[in-house]
Amino acid sequence: MKKNITFTMIKPDAMENGYAGDILSIFLKSGFRVSAMKLVHLTISQAQTFYGIHSDKSFFEELVIFMTRSPIIVAVLEKNNAVEDFRKLIGSTNPDHAKEGTIRKLYATSMGENAVHGSDSEINAQIESSFFFAGNEIF
Repeated sequence: MKKNITFTMIKPDAMENGYAGDILSIFLKSGFRVSAMKLVHLTISQAQTFYGIHSDKSFFEELVIFMTRSPIIVAVLEKNNAVEDFRKLIGSTNPDHAKEGTIRKLYATSMGENAVHGSDSEINAQIESSFFFAGNEIF
């Protein structure tokens, strides 16, 4: 297991419900180190670009509206086996199918409003991190 990064966002639903501190605490207690973090309010253009891979899907417009409705926290997290471990920590996209104790089981309300994002691969972790942070911002 090599030390690597993953990228996460604490989404508008979790922010609006006051779960950000609890979610960040779970990240840290699970052995992740925050390499970079900031609060952002995505513009429609930024959300459309970030989620461009989904632009042909029926949920794209709803996703853009959701992700731009309030500020989010974006972060780069570091840990051995970061992507795989983080995906286990956050749980299934559908909170009804998420395992007990996972972030989405605890804080998500639906597939669309599922509290957090987690990169699905090391390559995407790099791409997604670069969208929000310049190389010198990740320490």
